Amino acid sequence: MKLATWNVNSVKARLEQVTAWLKEAAPDVCALQEIKCTDDAFPRGAFEALGYNCAVHGQKTYNGVAILSRRPLEDVTPRLKGADHDEHARYLEAVIAGDKGTVRVASVYAPNGNPIGTEKFVYKLGWLARLAAHARDLLALEEPVALMGDYNVIPTPDDVWDARLWMNDALFQPESRAALRRLEHLGYADAFRLCHAETNRYTFWDYQAGSWQKDHGIRIDHILLSPQATDRLKGCGIDKHVRANERPSDHVPVWCEMAV
Repeated sequence: MKLATWNVNSVKARLEQVTAWLKEAAPDVCALQEIKCTDDAFPRGAFEALGYNCAVHGQKTYNGVAILSRRPLEDVTPRLKGADHDEHARYLEAVIAGDKGTVRVASVYAPNGNPIGTEKFVYKLGWLARLAAHARDLLALEEPVALMGDYNVIPTPDDVWDARLWMNDALFQPESRAALRRLEHLGYADAFRLCHAETNRYTFWDYQAGSWQKDHGIRIDHILLSPQATDRLKGCGIDKHVRANERPSDHVPVWCEMAV
């Protein structure tokens, strides 16, 4: 089973690019973030025509997450526990049956948190703490889990083109990086780093200052796997070439293959 995640930065604006990549890469499951539309405005028809079932947790203009799957989606759950009063659509979870068992997947869109020293940064850390609490609960199920999405966290200096320029950014603060490490300390593994030890592999290039042309990127889109999922991992990659398309998202897809 091929699992993928992609912050598409408006699913309606990038629909042609997203469907073209789905045809090219043929993931069995794809978690989307920042779809920027309500549930009823989501272009289900375009994805159903490609053979995908759709689960959507949308929001007008901002945020929004979705899961596409070639197999039926079961136990679909939006939002994190403890987020009843949080109107931001940032988390969606579902169970998918494969040929050799099931996998529980989630589409994750963590807050940006900038500028630091404001309520936005406090919200970011609180949201990531809720994610960690839920991730801990999921481990008790002892099943393959893939938490996929835009975490808005640069894990290490090896995941940014120039760490010095990000020292005052919420994505690279010690507290943000510690929040991501907490998930790893629970037992979740970074699928990309399990398969690739080399540095300078990015998933995001800003639209400004020629970042893409200069390869001034950062790695903030991650697939975190539970121990049961890690045992089934076959490979992982980043489809960097998608960033060169016309009117692209500023993020590119990340994918992994598992025996599920």
